[in-house]
Amino acid sequence: MNDESSSKTTVANEFAMVTVDKVQTRNGERLEIVSPRLGFRIQLDAMELESLSWQRKDVFSQFLNNPYGPGH
Repeated sequence: MNDESSSKTTVANEFAMVTVDKVQTRNGERLEIVSPRLGFRIQLDAMELESLSWQRKDVFSQFLNNPYGPGH
């Protein structure tokens, strides 16, 4: 559930587009990342987001081995 002062932001380039929004859940704040074109959505808490900063760039490059997500 979002509050009235939405912090939704769209980040896009010629290859991809996502929206990010801070949402309140019963377990606290989460960052919700949505891929409107592909229909994927995830909510990450502060620890999950922080763990992204620990990764080397090549970890993210591995995600692009299947750029349209699981099952595509």
